[in-house]
Amino acid sequence: MKRIFKIRLVLPLALLLVIWAAQIIPGWGEFYARRIYPPFSYAMGSFSSLIPFAIGDLFIFFAILFLVFIPVYGIWKKKGWKKTLLWMVEFLAWIYIWFYLAWGLNYSQDSFYRRTGIDYTAYTPENFNVFLEDYIPKLNEAYIPVTDINPDLLRDEVVKGYREISDSLGVNFPTIKSPKVKRMLFTPLSSKVGVSGSMGPFFCEFTVNGDTPPSQYLSTYTHEFSHLLGITNEAEANFYAYQVCTRSEVPEIRFAGYFSILNHVLGNAYRLLPEDEFMALRESIRPEIIDLAVANREYWNDKYSPAIGNIQSWIYDLYLKGNKIESGRKNYSEVIGLLISYQNRNNLEELHSDSAEK
Repeated sequence: MKRIFKIRLVLPLALLLVIWAAQIIPGWGEFYARRIYPPFSYAMGSFSSLIPFAIGDLFIFFAILFLVFIPVYGIWKKKGWKKTLLWMVEFLAWIYIWFYLAWGLNYSQDSFYRRTGIDYTAYTPENFNVFLEDYIPKLNEAYIPVTDINPDLLRDEVVKGYREISDSLGVNFPTIKSPKVKRMLFTPLSSKVGVSGSMGPFFCEFTVNGDTPPSQYLSTYTHEFSHLLGITNEAEANFYAYQVCTRSEVPEIRFAGYFSILNHVLGNAYRLLPEDEFMALRESIRPEIIDLAVANREYWNDKYSPAIGNIQSWIYDLYLKGNKIESGRKNYSEVIGLLISYQNRNNLEELHSDSAEK
């Protein structure tokens, strides 16, 4: 019994030390993200794809129930508060270990700018306007009604897109040819808290809210797939979804990519630009696109519950900040800064290329 107790104590402590070392020691997190996570996610993803429902959602549900059951059992069996507390700490420790070894250590990989070799460009009104001059015409030109989804076509386009940008934009190469997206197990609850998709870290599976309308489903799928490839930063996931979708030859997917960042663009424009410039920007967007954005917002607002939604937002904000995402939930909108830096890099390369030809 003493030997078993020592194993129960030493093994999780050793694994916790490995996790903390990977979070602190430079290079360890990047090694995990590039060398350990891809084969592990392939193995776990292959297993989870055999099960038709989101086992990660079910696992979290039963883990919460079990955590509630432990003190009840301890009181019922009169085990004492110390032993009961030890059981709870041990259970939570293993959940923590599983999360970080299975996916969470991707939070410690190199930054976006280091992985891609793109230089940071200051987020100024001038640079933002340069971005808008390129983005708005492409958004308007790409518009097409998106009324349904072809799952097989979407899957193939997304896998192809990530394979094409893998080397140049610092994201893992998709090893699974036919990844299986799953519907969120608790879709009504997810809609009430405003969650349209998620990454299931415990079994390396990704899910999309079953209520998500077609115009948002395509980009949400692509966003969550980037998490499956090891991307943890939400702004980066938005960036990669934008890159993959807007490069697609399928008109609906291409429009979904441009449309996916519209709310972030308008939100940033409202804060950065004078009121007259903001109104001029809004009026320059096709009315069909504005109507679609308004309809989607009203659609989600009807399903949203502020009471539990605010709690979920607060918890998720703490979770992100606890994993080196200092801006918390605001991180989603930081995709515009990444796109500005990417655009500036491309503009400089074109300028150097033209100068060399001359």
